[in-house]
Amino acid sequence: MLLEVRDVSVIFGSNHALNELSINLEGGAIGLLGPNGAGKSTLLKMLLGFVTPSQGDAKLFGLDVKSEQEEIREQVGYMPEDECLIPQMNAVQLVSYAGEICGMPTKDAMQRAHEVLFYVGIDEERYRPISGYSTGMRQRVKLAQALIHDPKLLLLDEPTNGMDTAGREEMLLLIKDIAENKGINVILSSHLLPDVESVCHEIFALSNGNLVVKGNIEELRKDEKQTFDLKIVGDRETFINTLGDHSFTTEVKTDGRLRVTSTREERTVGTVFFKIAHETGVQLRQLKEVEHSLEDVFAEVMDIV
Repeated sequence: MLLEVRDVSVIFGSNHALNELSINLEGGAIGLLGPNGAGKSTLLKMLLGFVTPSQGDAKLFGLDVKSEQEEIREQVGYMPEDECLIPQMNAVQLVSYAGEICGMPTKDAMQRAHEVLFYVGIDEERYRPISGYSTGMRQRVKLAQALIHDPKLLLLDEPTNGMDTAGREEMLLLIKDIAENKGINVILSSHLLPDVESVCHEIFALSNGNLVVKGNIEELRKDEKQTFDLKIVGDRETFINTLGDHSFTTEVKTDGRLRVTSTREERTVGTVFFKIAHETGVQLRQLKEVEHSLEDVFAEVMDIV
């Protein structure tokens, strides 16, 4: 078991950053979702021992977050959202220094620093002062310092923050390779759902310190109601009203398409549209089932809470 959290609350004054949170995670690439203030960063800091639970218990790799913090940090790499780099250093100096802090001999830390910097895409630039680095390069160095000691788990807090499109895609490919080919567990905390969707197989989402959804991404997508895009020619109002009589809800898009959602339990409802079109005298020009995204799942959960 990667993570076990039991009835954990973290309280700052009158603010419950985490509210009696309970969750089990087996491992792999896991997305941590939630709006700003949901408790994501608080949870990561609690796992690292930076924040002490006000109540409840949590274990990472079977180690208690309250009493075995040093042992936990030996096995965890942390890439914080906030700026954590020393601008006067170059990348090799900083990453090797991070290795020494983790207990690595100086020579080994230096060799490993070159290896991980090459892996994350910092080549000749690794000798330049960090103060001259772009945002994307700084994010890569932050990832490198989290990898220096070959951790069993990476905690990544908004790893693509501030990166351009190309840099963001490269960062996500790196994270995916780390999770799938390097045997390192990843918890990716982000408000960017496409980032999580491209890397992770499982998600859990927080809202106001509470767990609101957890599960396999593909399974959660399948649990969404069937939705279709339709194009018709004819009496649209009558067609929509008849759809309503057959347990469908309809939204008219700006381009005239109909976004139709089924409230039925069965999954084979597409043929019903042809029957309704015939009954109402309209022509059905297009019928396409909409593939649900993680954004659809997340939006529905946030609407509920």
